[in-house]
Amino acid sequence: MQSTINMTIKKVKPNCSIVVPVYNSEESLPFLAARLEQVLPEVANQFEVILVNDGSRDKSWDVILELAAKFPWIHAINLMRNSGQHNALLCGIRAAKYEITITLDDDLQQPPEEIHKLLEKFDEGYDVVYGSPNKLPHEFWRNFSSRFTKRIMAYVMGIPNVINIGPFRIFRTDLQKAFASYQSPNVIIDVLLSWGTSKFAVTPVDEQPRMYGKSNYTFGKLASAAFLVLTGYSTVPLRFASMLGFAVTLFGVAVFLYVIIRYILQGSLPGFPFLASIITIFSGAQLFTLGIIGEYIASIFNRSTDRPPYVINQEIENTR
Repeated sequence: MQSTINMTIKKVKPNCSIVVPVYNSEESLPFLAARLEQVLPEVANQFEVILVNDGSRDKSWDVILELAAKFPWIHAINLMRNSGQHNALLCGIRAAKYEITITLDDDLQQPPEEIHKLLEKFDEGYDVVYGSPNKLPHEFWRNFSSRFTKRIMAYVMGIPNVINIGPFRIFRTDLQKAFASYQSPNVIIDVLLSWGTSKFAVTPVDEQPRMYGKSNYTFGKLASAAFLVLTGYSTVPLRFASMLGFAVTLFGVAVFLYVIIRYILQGSLPGFPFLASIITIFSGAQLFTLGIIGEYIASIFNRSTDRPPYVINQEIENTR
């Protein structure tokens, strides 16, 4: 009976591609590979680990080459320059050959031992499942800005009930068909996945402190990512600019009526400070609206130049 159960478990094991964007992680990569070597045979029938070196300044690529020579299931990709985490992810996702793709960071904050939790939730019929940490590991400002960015992203993706979006995710590899022709340098993987499905879910996982180095995400980068999501994949700011213009116009009409009524009743008009404040309000609203329009024009320019999201310098794929 026990052997029958074991045979059944082996039959349902999926084939998985693990995509890891790498940036300045020469110290943690050997530990990551060692832990994946222990975990993946237990949860997958066939598997590959795609390590995408995103223009690291340390010896990460040399370490990746050593690991690729040691482990036949490692697929090594070296980008010509630093393109960004999501761009590196896109490169790895497009290189994935198995039906299920799992992404995680290179710093071991998302333990490979938690992959089984993603697979269990995925088996319930979802197309994309995120691993949400039981406790956020960063300081208050980072956690707050991260939550804010994720809420914006969830709104843009049309899944407001799934706000715990993160780098630890599992999804059907064929979702990449929805963005196969995408060639903009501004990449947000989660938004691209939402082009192919609306079946998202979240499952709690344990997250560990970063083993080596420090996070490359600052408040400025998180704010920039939030603005990219809004202006690159949504028309919300444009609609907000229109509403702001309409509101300011109504305010201007109200001020005009106030001036006329005061002139009729008191025979005098407000002084220079009042006029200056009105001009400031209108000028600020115009500049703000022009700034939003400018961001959209910049986004259109970036896409019209056909600049690729990444450029591969070297690729080593082992044959199992």
